[in-house]
Amino acid sequence: MPRKSGAEIEAKALAPARVEREARPDAPYDLTDEESQEWWAVVDRMPADWFPRETHGLLAQYCRHVVSARRVAQLIAQATAGEELDIGEYDQLLKMQEREGRALSSLATRMRITQQASYDPERRKEGKKTARPWAK
Repeated sequence: MPRKSGAEIEAKALAPARVEREARPDAPYDLTDEESQEWWAVVDRMPADWFPRETHGLLAQYCRHVVSARRVAQLIAQATAGEELDIGEYDQLLKMQEREGRALSSLATRMRITQQASYDPERRKEGKKTARPWAK
């Protein structure tokens, strides 16, 4: 039996006993292609086990709202690009945009996929420390 190096022994001691591969959830078939792309963009960004089965409905709805928000933004761009602006139509579009934004925010918060949810105070960057200007 060959002798093991110190590095090999240390590596084995540090390695996890068993590595499990968690499958990422597939996009539901009722999502459009654009919504499915959003699904994969979110799922691939988070740890593999972040979305258990019970959250798939929330994530699907989140993806629908992302696509809807893009469409509303396109409609607003079209409405404001013309020579004349229909204030009633514009107001209606802005209300739709706000509704989509609130829905997105609510769903993202519930699924803990916002920046606030992933903030780790232990990993924050320390700012440069400078002398207080009034202390000179």
